[in-house]
Amino acid sequence: MTATANSFFFPWEISFIEALQAHLPASVVPVVSTLSMFGEELFMIFVIGLLYWGFDKECGRSVGLNVLIGTVWNPMIKNVALRRRPYFESERIRLLRIVTPGADIYNLSAQGYSFPSGHSTCAAGLFGSLAVWFRRRWLTVLCVLMPLLVGFSRVAMGAHFPTDILFGWLIGLAAIAFVSALQKRVKSRPVFFGILLLLTLPGLFYCHSEDYFTCMGLLIGFLAAIPVEEKFVRFENTRSLPRVALRVAGGTAVFFALNALLKLPFPSAFLSAHTTPSLLVRCGRYAVISFTEFALYPMLFKLTHRP
Repeated sequence: MTATANSFFFPWEISFIEALQAHLPASVVPVVSTLSMFGEELFMIFVIGLLYWGFDKECGRSVGLNVLIGTVWNPMIKNVALRRRPYFESERIRLLRIVTPGADIYNLSAQGYSFPSGHSTCAAGLFGSLAVWFRRRWLTVLCVLMPLLVGFSRVAMGAHFPTDILFGWLIGLAAIAFVSALQKRVKSRPVFFGILLLLTLPGLFYCHSEDYFTCMGLLIGFLAAIPVEEKFVRFENTRSLPRVALRVAGGTAVFFALNALLKLPFPSAFLSAHTTPSLLVRCGRYAVISFTEFALYPMLFKLTHRP
């Protein structure tokens, strides 16, 4: 499958990636590759769920909004820039961590575009939000280090140019600053949520990559879940580590079960077609999952045990 794409980069970026991969020992590749997971969707959901279901509901909401706004903005820019990944530009650059396993690495619809880095946006938004919320020196150091490691991993794996990483970080940090500033100025929650949606919905008209529709669905479900939980559920957080672990394990199971269940009505060929209908179905699927996780699933907490 072919797709429109652009080639633009600084010559030093190609040289840098080639040199980096040439000096990266084979034994270290799996370790460096693993660092990428700290900027991926599942890790983001895990951390937000850990905070929201377990220790601090308000913190989970704040971090969740920041990260989701950034991860929706990212593919909105990607689908304008349409930048090819580095391994397209040099035969000496290898893709060492495939974005979509099982798909052709030159299938842009499956592997996605390069600029800016979604992993870097997610990592900067997630760890940056944690640093702002908790304001502890040791955590701030960790929250600065982790996006750097994620960015290094994405370049070393041949998936991104250094400038992809830089702009990815900027988007994640910009989302934190914007959401915080808007929340201070707009006191009406419906208006606040409405503005956030208005700034993310335009992507529905021109984005053709899965990452936008995934994150847009998660955002819609998350925004719908917050008032429903506050009015009808009102669960309490817990400091009991076994209970936190049980809640996170249950939420993880719900995520995978719902994701599989909601795919059943549709042929696999339709779901992987990257057509507008299939992408809208993807958006709807993740919206249902997000709403269930943050509004309906917490209802079980009162049935199973006290906080």
